Amino acid sequence: LIGGSDNKLIYRHYATLYFVFCVDSSESELGILDLIQVFVETLDKCFENVCELDLIFHVDKVHNILAEMVMGGMVLETNMNEIVTQIDAQNKLEKSEVRMESALVNEVLVFFDGLHLSCTFSFSFICFCIQAGLAGAPARAVSAVKNMNLPEIPRNINIGDISIKVPNLPSFK
Repeated sequence: LIGGSDNKLIYRHYATLYFVFCVDSSESELGILDLIQVFVETLDKCFENVCELDLIFHVDKVHNILAEMVMGGMVLETNMNEIVTQIDAQNKLEKSEVRMESALVNEVLVFFDGLHLSCTFSFSFICFCIQAGLAGAPARAVSAVKNMNLPEIPRNINIGDISIKVPNLPSFK
């Protein structure tokens, strides 16, 4: 093992899943087995019968669950209901952020549709909005730009005092 003989592996097998923790030799094996049990039960509650695909395709959620339980090598929380409550709060926050971003992009697109502005300005403003923090909305913005049939992608965008250099992007066509 990495780190020498002062570490040990503690694992537990559930159906087709193996959970392996590498801990100091001073850690209680029963304590770590209990931590693994709470972790698996929490995963099971969050994913409704957790399986390999849940762990693969939702690795960020798995990390969030583990981060609610352990931080900096210290076990912070072993109450499954409290962990699930915190994870549900994170999920609600993420969903509200996505809804807000989507609503803002829709407003921008409706705004441009109503004004019938030039394609270059529309593209410029959409790029500016994406750079301003609309991380969840680029797919919507790109599809809007695709429908504008731009002859070429502008390289420098000037909006008032703001100047934006557009990186080399792949063609939208």
